[in-house]
Amino acid sequence: MRKVGLWLRNILVGLDQFANAIIGGDPDETISSRIGKRRHRCHLCAALCWLLDKLGRRHCAKSIEVDEGDRELF
Repeated sequence: MRKVGLWLRNILVGLDQFANAIIGGDPDETISSRIGKRRHRCHLCAALCWLLDKLGRRHCAKSIEVDEGDRELF
């Protein structure tokens, strides 16, 4: 069952990155990372991080990928 869980997590991360690319973000970055970087200067990002933090403690902060985001379009 462990491999199935890892496979499912990989699929979900891939879908998250795909969705981020669709909305103009870096295709190798998750939405959580993207909004985590902007949470202090964007009210919508702060609200989304607040919601995601209810699912997992400090979700957005832990998701930030400092080395990603260079290929962001918007």
